Amino acid sequence: MKPKSENDPCMNPKSENDPIHHTQKIKAQMSQLIGHLREDVGKITEPKAQALFETSAEVLTGLVKAFDDYERKSEAAWRTEPATSRPKERTTA
Repeated sequence: MKPKSENDPCMNPKSENDPIHHTQKIKAQMSQLIGHLREDVGKITEPKAQALFETSAEVLTGLVKAFDDYERKSEAAWRTEPATSRPKERTTA
């Protein structure tokens, strides 16, 4: 029987609960797919398929950026702010 290592998710539950661990894995998968799509654009000759593949790569690139922004908390939507620091919404009657 093999000893469990620190890389075993069963032995390291913290990484399973850490969203950054998951965002990094998903970003790597999306980046691979982006590369594959862009390679295939050069392999196919049908313009509509080329546009589909390039558009798909661009959309995924935007998602990778969103994941980066989440990891860096560089967008206001990803920052955690105390409820007291948020301005109250005005209601118009």
